[in-house]
Amino acid sequence: MADCQPAPPAKAQTIPSLPPVVAGCEVFPFDNIWNTPIDALPVHPNSAAYIDAIGANATVHPDFGSGLWAGGSIGIPFIDVPGDQPRVAVSFYYDDESDPGPYPIPADAPIEGGADSDGDRHVLVVERESCVLYELYDAHPKPDGSWEAGSGAIFDLRSHVLRPAGWTSADAAGLPILPGLVRYDEVAAGEIRHAVRFTAPRTQRAYVWPARHFASSLTDERHPPMGQRFRLKTDFDISGFSPDVQVILRALQRYGVILADNGSPWYISGAPDERWDNDILRELRQVRGADFEAVDVSSLMVDVDSGQARTQRAALYLPLLLRQHDDRRPESTQ
Repeated sequence: MADCQPAPPAKAQTIPSLPPVVAGCEVFPFDNIWNTPIDALPVHPNSAAYIDAIGANATVHPDFGSGLWAGGSIGIPFIDVPGDQPRVAVSFYYDDESDPGPYPIPADAPIEGGADSDGDRHVLVVERESCVLYELYDAHPKPDGSWEAGSGAIFDLRSHVLRPAGWTSADAAGLPILPGLVRYDEVAAGEIRHAVRFTAPRTQRAYVWPARHFASSLTDERHPPMGQRFRLKTDFDISGFSPDVQVILRALQRYGVILADNGSPWYISGAPDERWDNDILRELRQVRGADFEAVDVSSLMVDVDSGQARTQRAALYLPLLLRQHDDRRPESTQ
């Protein structure tokens, strides 16, 4: 007997799109939570409290751009390497929650903030042939070619596998960093198809899917947990912004932001690029915390240990995505 139930309204559907590409590698499958729209999901019950805790009057800050700041490029850089890139040893001071090496890190790999930075010093490397992502926190090269770091994580970009529960990564929330970076090429192409990484001053001693780690002693539930998703409200008027900023704002409405680390309020992460116009990026500072709302993504979870998201009508759209996949052009890399 045919199913006579009416189809759900379009607004209630989570329709997958092509995943982003870096160095010829898809950055997680199309139905990964990073790549899943959340514009139709319900508002989280604690939304107002979370917004107030982060800062309702604080403004969005683009933590990326062109040029230098304090001697380093502005943003979190990444590099791609071939499959035969020599692997080097890495020692960790959080070795019990780090993936052991060796890692394919070249001696001249870019370090967040520059070689003399006293900040987070992230190093991100994509191995092109295997599509494996290697990330380090507080990375320091040693004279013998090896590296030492606070923590390190390895992610298969073709997989939904998350970190072990309770483990950090190169980021406080136990999440990968690269998937959440705003990159110039995708903005220039007119569309960002993934959530964006952001920071908040104080977080809860808790994490929610897909995060795996907390970095706080605060138990007050007014503070957001690591991994909490937020989105720019649908009725926020983006029409007065420059075209490149509109691309970013549309992504914040459709895919939202993921809380990944402690830091300044509403700082969104991106990769440095000399093509960024810093004056245009500053338009993002017109957006306030009150323009966001927290989102409950729990209905999308297929398995707590997997980043795969439950997407409506995925079976219908998958053949189209596969056909489009053959014609797509990889984005340029740093």
